[in-house]
Amino acid sequence: MSFLKHLNSRLRFFAQIGKRMFSSSHCKNEKPILYSYCLSSCSWRVRIALGLKNISYDLKPTSLLKTDAVHSYTPEYRELNPMQQVPVLQIDGQTLCDSVAIMHYLEETRKDTLILPQNPQGRAKVREIVEIICSGIQPLQNRLVLAHLGKEKSIEWAQHWITRGFIGLETVLSSSSGRYCVGDEISMADCCLVPQVFNARRYHVNLDPYPTILRINANLESEQVVIDSHPRKQPDYPKK
Repeated sequence: MSFLKHLNSRLRFFAQIGKRMFSSSHCKNEKPILYSYCLSSCSWRVRIALGLKNISYDLKPTSLLKTDAVHSYTPEYRELNPMQQVPVLQIDGQTLCDSVAIMHYLEETRKDTLILPQNPQGRAKVREIVEIICSGIQPLQNRLVLAHLGKEKSIEWAQHWITRGFIGLETVLSSSSGRYCVGDEISMADCCLVPQVFNARRYHVNLDPYPTILRINANLESEQVVIDSHPRKQPDYPKK
């Protein structure tokens, strides 16, 4: 009896291992789902990163402007992202809600195309630029911030903080850049730069004082992955 119990126990153990392996493989093979808003710079970062990684995904347009479209202010969407923001990426059986966290996850799990340099100095510089944009510029001109300020103050506010941020970013990029933000390989920093320049133009910021930013952005705008991920190429981009 003890032998049979031991045998049954081992069989159950290996069955559980097999089930976990199958489940993990099944999740890995499922097509990722990206909840994205066309004009969201955070969503655009992730669209670029997914393109650079050659990851096919299903897009679920999700409006941030509570209209008759599918939007982020539903109880169902709150289940996905408690902050009710975009993007949300469902991948490998999990749900990720922050654009920078998503890009790091893609880098750590999909190694065929890299968006971080291999040397520590380069990686640190890319992360520095990512933080300048994603923590020091974009949140200050975020749609929710501007809506809270009101229409009269919002444009001036956005212009002030983008200008202040670009002064510092121009200095950093003048010493780190080659063809792109850090050297001659597209990185996570470039995924963040393109949408921020697009935002600067939306808010009529004078970009003439930032030749390095403009040069890098022009190089990136010619890349097919940037072209394909552009807001105007998205199914939810306003037709008028």
